[in-house]
Amino acid sequence: MSWQEELIALYEKNQSQAGSIQYKEYIKEGKKERLPYVLLPPFHTTVIAHIQVTISAEGDFISASRVDEEDKMTIIPVTEKSGSRTAGKAPHPLCDNLKYLAGDYENYVQEKKENAGSFYEDYMQQLEKWHLSPYTHEKVDAVDFYLKKGSLIQDLVREKALEVNESGFLSENVKIGTEDQTKAFIRFVVRSKTGMDFMTPDECWKDTSLQECFIRYNRSLEGETELDYLTGEYQTPSYLHSKKIRNEGDGAKLISSNDERDYTFRGRFVTKEQAFSIGNETSQKMHNALKWIIRKQGRSFDTLTIVTWESGGKKMPLWDCDTETIISAAEEDLAGEFQDTYLDEWGDTEPLDSDENPITAQQFYSALEGYRKQVDNTSNMILMAFDAATTGRLSLAEYKQLETARYLENIKKWHEQCGWLQYKLKNGKKVAYYGVPGVRDIADILYGTESKGRMTIVDKNGKKLYGELSRRLLPCIWDGRYIPMDVLHTVVSKASMPQNYKERYNWERVLLLACSFVKKNRYDRNQKEEWNVALNETCTIRDYLYGRLLALADRIEYRTYDLDKDAGRVTNAKRYMSTFSQRPFDTWKIIEENLQPYLNKLSAAERRYYENLLDSICQMFDVEEFQKNDKLDGLYLLGFHSQSYELKKYKKANE
Repeated sequence: MSWQEELIALYEKNQSQAGSIQYKEYIKEGKKERLPYVLLPPFHTTVIAHIQVTISAEGDFISASRVDEEDKMTIIPVTEKSGSRTAGKAPHPLCDNLKYLAGDYENYVQEKKENAGSFYEDYMQQLEKWHLSPYTHEKVDAVDFYLKKGSLIQDLVREKALEVNESGFLSENVKIGTEDQTKAFIRFVVRSKTGMDFMTPDECWKDTSLQECFIRYNRSLEGETELDYLTGEYQTPSYLHSKKIRNEGDGAKLISSNDERDYTFRGRFVTKEQAFSIGNETSQKMHNALKWIIRKQGRSFDTLTIVTWESGGKKMPLWDCDTETIISAAEEDLAGEFQDTYLDEWGDTEPLDSDENPITAQQFYSALEGYRKQVDNTSNMILMAFDAATTGRLSLAEYKQLETARYLENIKKWHEQCGWLQYKLKNGKKVAYYGVPGVRDIADILYGTESKGRMTIVDKNGKKLYGELSRRLLPCIWDGRYIPMDVLHTVVSKASMPQNYKERYNWERVLLLACSFVKKNRYDRNQKEEWNVALNETCTIRDYLYGRLLALADRIEYRTYDLDKDAGRVTNAKRYMSTFSQRPFDTWKIIEENLQPYLNKLSAAERRYYENLLDSICQMFDVEEFQKNDKLDGLYLLGFHSQSYELKKYKKANE
């Protein structure tokens, strides 16, 4: 199906949730917060309300107050014009800004604009039509009775919801949230009459019966029908489509046709009606489903927003998450039992499987198998990515549709082919897992700088890199494509410069990511060549052997350090690492000459062990290959890390 049809199908499958405000919990700066989202009914939208007015069913004023920050999201009915208004005069049917609702607005605004009272007049004429129609509602009647009195601002000032200056006019320098108080948005609470259904909420924005009344009323006003190009049905067409797609402040529209003179039709069509025709309700369903799914499970990377969902409504592992997060999510989604693997004080990993990998590798396969069991043969994974070149136009930057079983297989391949030992911080602890970091973490590692001990992109403009990298890695994860070579070269280059990092942990994350990407690159380009964290003691490839030598030199010097006094000291091997990767033969001579004093500081048994290991590695070189001074490729990092990891295990076994 097309993306439009997928969105319509998504709405219809979840229509029972329409009008019900839900909350998504997330952690922000260490605090748990809730983000409201809702699947909107047709002909409704959400706004940020500033003031709440409570009235009786007879239209008498009771009270007013400013709306709490966490409760500002409000569902309101809209017309086709008011739902897409950016300027001009188009009143909403029930709740609106102060200038539309207040009959005494002109009495409290010092700088009177021409025809300021016409906003109130247009609003009341529109409300009166709904009030007198067969589709009216008790709350509509109450609001109509109250606003006809023309005392809204007077009541709000008395309740101190609005502030006036010494002259009795609304103070222009007073803000309610981010808005000037003269532009405050008003919502209503109508106290029920005695004997009314106690299950019906007093809040207008929560009353589904009120929403249904407006839907029927709006349909009664519809004019001639035309063929809807998306569904094939005859509906009243819409040419004013919804905004607020990515977030509540988003003014960009996905579908627009307000340019009838320049390049819109280009001689192919005479009118916009010939170019396309989308039914009003179809447009409402499509846009409302998109808003809902984005707020529920979308990811934002600066201006780029990416959202994925499974057509059957099943929870699936997120494509951009790290391996450990997928395992943790599976524990919640599938009620599985998974165990975290933590680093000890030496940075070693416990426990280990027989294949030298953390047990999270097996946990990952178990998690995917759990997801796979709930997938049927007809379900698909859908991905949509949106970006805005201007503030008013939104583009569909990416659209992918993949069988869910194939999606899970490609997720498995990505984490398997990039699988390497990784570290992350979780609940204040260093967690070790076998797999690959998430896309956002990869961006921080590649392009971030050290801030408060962690790697992060601190430059505001640099945050666009999150979105750019997501789009570039998307084909690698979804379609199994090769990792871009410039991304690979960047991480290999950064991993070769450990002296650029103040915290060893940050450099280690760069090194491990480089190992992941080098491993996948060699798998893709060298006939499925396999590499593991476990040391390959039979490999005679020059780059791998040179990496082993460098790791051994680093370990020998490090073993002589005092852990308290030399905590920030960098070994010669790491100091020369960048030069070594460019000219290994010449640089190894320098490193080896500087190594002897450190060997002499070791015990006889330990010195003999390291000397024998140096000799055995050197003997595996082809003499001509050893003497080459050509640049090393990323494979040397795999040799470096695997040998380092092996030496740490040797130390622990010795103890």
